[in-house]
Amino acid sequence: MDQRISFLTLAVADLDATRRFYRDGLGWTPEVDVPGEVLMFRAGPQLVLSLWERSHFEGEVGTLMTGPGVAPITIAHNVADPAGVDEVLAAAEAAGSPHVQVAVQRDWGGYTGYFADPDGYRWEIAFNPDPGLAGIVLPD
Repeated sequence: MDQRISFLTLAVADLDATRRFYRDGLGWTPEVDVPGEVLMFRAGPQLVLSLWERSHFEGEVGTLMTGPGVAPITIAHNVADPAGVDEVLAAAEAAGSPHVQVAVQRDWGGYTGYFADPDGYRWEIAFNPDPGLAGIVLPD
């Protein structure tokens, strides 16, 4: 098996709210938009973020776990400098994120903060000063 991820698929409760947040709020352009079913965004050269309406997701994958708290997954978006972290968090807040955690300097040397999309999925916005990672997580 190749060491890669092609799709990251998340179940969402309200696809219209998800569309407004990602497309209208954050300015992302969908590659696929099937009303009432799925939104797909190119998230990298070989990565698609698929946001699938919950009932369609459950119909194929199975019953979702539910309960209080935060979903046990984060999605990371790395930027080239700390100012970029603050800019993305401000854009998420302006787009209507229901939760924005301001960025802080981390013990490991990075600078990160979080925002939530309409379903509560947490996005980590990060500046990582490790030059060895820059070629992996930042666009050319």
